[in-house]
Parts: sequence; C-alpha cells; structure tokens
Amino acid sequence: MPSHLRYAALGLLAVSCASAPAAAQTTPTLKAPDGFRVTEFADGFKQPRFMTVASNGDVLLSDMGAGSVYVLTDANKDGRAEGKHVYVTGLSQPHGLAIHGGSLYVAETDKVVRFAYKPGDTKASGQPQTLLTLPSGGGHSTRTVTFGPDGKMYVAAGSSCNVCEESDAKRAAIWVYDADGKNGKAYATGLRNAVGMEWVGNTLYATNNGRDQLGDDFPPEGFYKVTSGGFYGWPYCYTTKAGQAQVWDRDFGKKTAAACGNATPAFALTTAHSAPLGMAAYSGSSFPASFRGQLFIALHGSWNRSEKSGYRVVTVDPASGKVSDFLTGFLQGQKTVGRPVDLAIMPDGALLLTDDGAGKVWRIQYSGS
Repeated sequence: MPSHLRYAALGLLAVSCASAPAAAQTTPTLKAPDGFRVTEFADGFKQPRFMTVASNGDVLLSDMGAGSVYVLTDANKDGRAEGKHVYVTGLSQPHGLAIHGGSLYVAETDKVVRFAYKPGDTKASGQPQTLLTLPSGGGHSTRTVTFGPDGKMYVAAGSSCNVCEESDAKRAAIWVYDADGKNGKAYATGLRNAVGMEWVGNTLYATNNGRDQLGDDFPPEGFYKVTSGGFYGWPYCYTTKAGQAQVWDRDFGKKTAAACGNATPAFALTTAHSAPLGMAAYSGSSFPASFRGQLFIALHGSWNRSEKSGYRVVTVDPASGKVSDFLTGFLQGQKTVGRPVDLAIMPDGALLLTDDGAGKVWRIQYSGS
C-alpha cells in the first residue's frame, strides 16, 4: 500500500473559542493520510458553513449562527488567515455562496441575494439585491447556490419534513435560474436535502441526506450525478445498492413500487444518517496524483443513530463510486469534538474544511511522506 494511504494521527494544539459549542471544547486529534498536515486556518466562528474562494485567494465564508459572511485573507501566504473581515451581517441563516459575473451570491434560508463584488473587497459596498424567494421554515433550512458551465444559477432547497409529499415544488429539489433569478424551473426532483453541489465539467454532483426513522442502517446516504429532468426517488423510494434500482419505501406507503421505475439511483453510498454536506472536486496540483479528480465530501454526522456515523471527510471516486476515509478524529469514542461541513480548494492546492462543531476552518496540505 502506498505510504500516503497509511493513516497517522496529527495532534493539534487546543485553541480556546468562546463562541464554539460546548461539545467542541476538546480539540480533535485528526487522522489524515501520511504526508498530509492539518493546521488551523481560522477560528472564532459561531456556525461556519459554506465557502467560496475568490480569484485572488480570499476565502468568503458564511456563518449561519452569526448571520454574517466573512472574508478571510492570508496576505503573507503562511496558511493562516490573518484577516477576518465582516463582509455583511444581519442576514437570515446565510449558507451557500457563489461568485459570478462581478457579484457575490448568498443563499439565505428564504431567498437568494447578490452583492456587487470584486476580488479584494472586504466589505459590501451596497445593499443586497433580492433575486428570488425560497420556502422557509419546516425541516431543512439551509440553501445552496452554485453556477454551472452554462452560466445558469442552480439553487437547492431541502424538504420541510422527514418524509412527505411536498406542496411547494421548490422543496426537495434543485431549481435552475438565469443569473438574475428569472426564468426559474425545476432541474432535478426527489432529493430530500441536496446540501452539496459541485460541477465537474458538464456533470453536476450532489450529496443527499436520506430519510430518518427506519433504524440505524436504512437508507444509506447517497451521492448523485444529477441531470436535467431527473427524479431521484424521495419520498417514495431510496437506493440500497449503489447504481442499482431504487427500493420502494413501504413505510411511507404512498404510490406503489412502480413509482421507483424512473428513479435514478445514487452512484455511491455511505453509512445511514452520516449527513453528507459540502464537497469539492480536487483540481489542485499539490496532492498526490491518486487524489486528483476525487470528490472530497464532508460527513457532518448523525444525530439519531445508536452508534454515531459520519463525522469525517471521505473521498468518492466519480468513476467507480468507491468511498474511502480521508480525515477522521471528529469523534472521541462517541463524544463529538467537531462536525465537518464544507470544503474548498485554495490556489496553492491546499484543502480548507469548515467545522461548525468547533467554530473553525482547518487547512489540509500535502507536505510529503
């Protein structure tokens, strides 16, 4: 086995964070493949969630707990953000971020807004423009926004419930819009909570949180290749074996097994209730070649499983669907000391990871074996 695939513990110094949840007062001792170094990039956040990286290397980060978007700067390129600027605050659970066409797009829980933005800006220069409204309340409150190679805006909103037939078509779906929020239409349906979206060429990948209350192991969490007009099963069906026909949800009991006939299965799976969130397709050049093109996905962790699952970063091979552990240590026994959320690639090839359990951003870089 190559040395970079053997796992070694990386002890990290504890840094106090008054705003971090009590569960995160113990600093994780993270385990990454040999040759990788994990350091603290930034800290002191309430609920750091999604990131986007500007062309100059500035990191924009949403903090749902603070209602803010931050700009993190590392002018001396030492791998530690020396600048932590409040770009805008007073937002309603800001989550997804995207930079496109001279604007910063922010997906709040009830709308998508945009600000005039250019790399180097550390504070919004004007009021946000509201582009579209979204259903709020109910179950899942995060909203994600990204742009495709077609220049269109793709917005994901989760379901209002564990399992139900939604009355609002924007729920449990990905919608596509023009960049100004007009001409919206459903792009993909049957995704209970597609928090992470990532375009790789002309393929849109999405994570999805499966339903609860079917025991510890069902249904597995799924990763999907999403296409226009696709139906991905929820609430009537779910994938139990990657790439194979979906299974009818007898417990929900609506419709019949025939409803699953046109449901596209997940191409890869992981443990039930592990809550996959953000992802990044590795396009940098500093990691070993075996990691290039892999999907790095944050598993936020279970809340309703007798033995906790998730709380790690995995790689998913887009070609084979193979899922492998990459970064672990956010659990100490069954005690939670961190919760991975989102990943972003820096210009130097380093991988950033938000952790809303510890209120931090971690930096992962390869330094050789």
